[in-house]
Parts: sequence; structure tokens; C-alpha cells
Amino acid sequence: MADKNNQTGAAEQENLSQLLQIRRDKLKQLQEGGNDPFTITRYVADSDSARIKENFDALEGKEVSVAGRLMSKRGMGKVSFCDLQDKSGRIQLYARKDEMDAEEYDRFKKYDIGDIVGVHGVVFRTQRGEMSVRVVDVTLLSKSLLPLPEKFHGLTSTELRYRQRYVDLIVNPEVKRNFMIRSQFIKHVRDFMDGRGFMEVETPVLNTISGGATARPFVTHHNTLDIDMYMRIATELPLKRLIVGGMDRVYEIGRIFRNEGMDPKHNPEFTTIELYQAYADFNDMMDLFEDLLASAAQKILGTYQVQWQGEDIDLAPGWPRMPMHEAVKQYCGIDFMAISSDEEAVAAAKSIGVELPETADKTWGNALYECFDQRVEEKLIQPTFITMHPVDVSPLAKRSPKDPRLTERFELFICHSEMGNAFSELNDPIDQRQRFQKQVELRDKGDDEAGMMDEDFLTALEYGMPPTGGLGIGIDRCVMLLTGADSIREVILFPTMKPLD
Repeated sequence: MADKNNQTGAAEQENLSQLLQIRRDKLKQLQEGGNDPFTITRYVADSDSARIKENFDALEGKEVSVAGRLMSKRGMGKVSFCDLQDKSGRIQLYARKDEMDAEEYDRFKKYDIGDIVGVHGVVFRTQRGEMSVRVVDVTLLSKSLLPLPEKFHGLTSTELRYRQRYVDLIVNPEVKRNFMIRSQFIKHVRDFMDGRGFMEVETPVLNTISGGATARPFVTHHNTLDIDMYMRIATELPLKRLIVGGMDRVYEIGRIFRNEGMDPKHNPEFTTIELYQAYADFNDMMDLFEDLLASAAQKILGTYQVQWQGEDIDLAPGWPRMPMHEAVKQYCGIDFMAISSDEEAVAAAKSIGVELPETADKTWGNALYECFDQRVEEKLIQPTFITMHPVDVSPLAKRSPKDPRLTERFELFICHSEMGNAFSELNDPIDQRQRFQKQVELRDKGDDEAGMMDEDFLTALEYGMPPTGGLGIGIDRCVMLLTGADSIREVILFPTMKPLD
């Protein structure tokens, strides 16, 4: 059987080599005949497939120019039919030898599927009723030297779709929907923020300190300064410096880089929006987040009802807000508010099979967080704000005035996925220094996700930062929700991939 498979593979490879050579021979003939497509610099198309179909009655009988890729060919005697694919869809081309220059028609017959052409013709409807363009003249604009796969999904793996997104987009035009929704969502976010008086800003991607989140950074080297630098894991600390400087409402949409694992929800580089509003708190951020995401669904999809990961999700405003300790009590049966000692809290967590990471201190706060993370998060389907996170895992959030073990922080969960993270921002420089120091100690113990001491940020806080609400939202996760994508790779045009040998 192995020999037979090897023979089949060799035959297929030989056949492909022949096809490749035929296309190169065709290109050579065109070039020798003075028709080199690669010398053409531009082509003016005044219409496209969608416009023709949407305005057919007005355009019927009129001349148009369209440009795109040939996706099918049939006929090819004295009458030829082709499907042209452009940015908006497909339109049929109808060509007759007696209605065109004979030499041009003969060249057209030799064009291959995948070739890019410009077509001047007349809009009409065929006898079968299909809206089409009757070709007057056609110009080869680019020669496709590689054949397109006939059935991309059946022929190649999902991984190859991500590696060769350009082919994926050509043969699976429905893939474009995800990225159109992504573009619309980002535009909605900008319009939403601008309409509320926020100013968009840009902050450095390269930093001398990794901060603003707990994550392992990418490290690079600056040759001129001869120093190692970190690609940002968050935009938080520079943006809060701007709040100190009097820019009361700021946001940044940008790429974040975290040197961590890859799975259906994580890519090493991803896109977030972080925003900060002076004189606001985490309750204001909950209102803003709910309004932003619900309005995006209504505007882009026309409904609050979406399907994601096999679940029916209702994004209509009015999402529940639940303290973390209440969620753990509801789903795990442990009342952490009735527990006062670290030892009892750790024992309670262990009683339901929850173990704390080796690098984590065995504290009440870490035990509460791990119970939520390991036992509760997976049960949250409908939009739910989980509030009042332990201070142990919230180094940049303001303590709750009601319980100093907790912070005014929330995360939004939908379909057991974290969508965003927000605080009433810590603006006490003395408390912030102590929490930074705790992160340094964790880092010294081997936790390479822990933060670093940022003296300049502490200096900024010492000048005084007003009470501030801050929010970070994962753009990719939101697009996954709106498109129904189960993998983050379906909503990132060029996801990170392991190199092929």
C-alpha cells in the first residue's frame, strides 16, 4: 500500500510540474508576442460585480469596465463563459469571437483560472436569465503561475489556510466576512469612543520595562543604545501617565505582544483597546463596556442575539454583575467571606481539587482566585461581569473601601471567555510601590510573568493622578463573538505560525 501511495504522490507531483511549466510557457509566448501582462501598470475599473447586480435595471445595455480574477471557464469554442471574481463578488463574462478582435479572443481562450484580467463590455442578461457582462475587449493584467486548488478546504489543512491566507481569501470568499466585521467593529469602537470625548493616542511598542499586566514579554535588543528592550504586554502605564498629565479621556487601539502559548483563544500578538477616564470608576467602565459591545452587535449584525461556541448568546443590555466570591459560593459552595485565615482558604480550595501555582503565595486572595479560575470561569455562558477581584492578583487596581483584601476590578466573561478587564485605577503611589515590590519578589522566585518595578510611573503617580476608571478590551475576542468564530486564527489575517522546514 505504501508503494502505491508513493507512486500516486509522485504522479501527482509530476502532473503539477507539467501544469506549472505550461503556465510559464504561456507567459513566455505572451511576452514574445509583445503582450507581457507584467508591464501593465494600471487599469481603470468603473464598476464591480455587486454594483452591476444591485443596479442591473439601470445599467442594462450600458458599457462598464470591471477587473478581477478568472475563477471558472466553460465553452471556449466560438463562445466562452467565465466567472470573474472581484472585491464584491462574482459576475459572469460572456465572450463571442465574432464580437471581439479575433486575435484577442484567441488569447483570451488561453487564459487560465486564476489569471487577473480587466474587461470592458456591456451589461446584459443571458437567455438563462443570468446577469452578465458581454465582453468587448479584455486585458490580461497578471498571469497566475500557480493553479488554484479546486476545493481548498478538502485539499489542504486548516493550518495551510492560515499560512496562505491569500489563497484562502481567493477560493473561500466567505472568509472575507470575518475581516469585514472586524473592520466594522474597530470603526465602531473609534466612533463610540470619539463620540464620548475620548482622544486616541499612541504609546511605545518598545519599552525598557515590561509592565501593565502579568505576562511573559518578548525581548529584543536595541543596537544603538546597546540595551535589551521589551515589546509591550499592555498599554496601561503610558496611558495612565497621560491621565496624570491632564488628558482626562484617552484610548489606544494597538497590537500587544505576549510570549505565551497558542490555542484557539490566544495568539502571541493580538489587538486591544485600552481606555482611561479621569473622575470615573469601575462601575462607569462596566456601563461603557456593556454599551459598546451591545451597540456593536446591534449596528453590525442588526441583533443582540448571536451564536458562539455552540451557545445562543443574548447581548441585550442588562448584564449581571457578580462579585467573584459570590460566583465561587454559587458554583463551588465555598463562602470565602466567612473564611479569615490564609491556611483555611488554601485548605478550602484544596477540598474541591484546586491547587495553587508553585510561584503563588498561599494566601486567601490567591485561593479565591484559583477557585474561580479553575472551577467557575468555564460555567459562565451569558455576559457576566465578575467584580471585586483579590488584591493579590490585581497589582494595579484600587482596593475596595469595604474590604482591603479585594479591589474594584471586573472582568467580563461571555461563553467562558474573558472579553475585557477593568479597574478603579490605583492612584496611591505608596500602595503602588508596595504592590510593584510584591511583583518583583514573585519574579525573583521564578515567576517570569510577574511585573517589574517602574520608578518613572511611581514618579508620575506622586505628582497626583485623579480617581480614574480604566478598561482593556480584547478586540480579537469581540470579533470572534460577532462572527461566531471558534478560533482566534479565524479573525486574524496573519496569525503566528511555526515555520515549515
